[in-house]
Amino acid sequence: MSETQTLVLRSGKVAFYGVTANLTTTFNRMTNFSDLSRSSNPSEYKPKYVDESMERDYITGYSPALAYTFDQFTNNPVHSDIINITDNELKGTDAVRDIVVVDFSTPGTATGSYKASKRAYSVIPDSDGKGTDAYQYVGNFKTAGSKVDGEATTTDEWKTITFTVKSASTPAT
Repeated sequence: MSETQTLVLRSGKVAFYGVTANLTTTFNRMTNFSDLSRSSNPSEYKPKYVDESMERDYITGYSPALAYTFDQFTNNPVHSDIINITDNELKGTDAVRDIVVVDFSTPGTATGSYKASKRAYSVIPDSDGKGTDAYQYVGNFKTAGSKVDGEATTTDEWKTITFTVKSASTPAT
């Protein structure tokens, strides 16, 4: 007997970007991004031992990054924040933001929740003005902290989310 498989669409893994205003962080859906691809960027240790003719390969760490490209839209708090970092050349912790990725293919334990992970990233602008139709911004979000697993819920049809850290008693999935 075979199990039914369901294709997971790209639109089924959605990112939410933390924008802080008046000491409150709101995780806003990252809309109008034409690229938000993840690279693992593993660190490798490759020893070659005298009694072996081949090299071994061990992963010793990761430095995940998200490449981004977006078409600039007005009245978009995520775009406005990234543009502010870019135009004002913010540095250090002033350019670090939390991003939550919600996996809509994996329900959470609470009603209406989904599995999610949060990580702090440094916003690393690369270029803007790309494209001939829409004004585009291009760059990378590079790891600035450890991944935290949890669940996401919403009260506004997934325009914004609330992220809840997975408790120590919750089994890993």
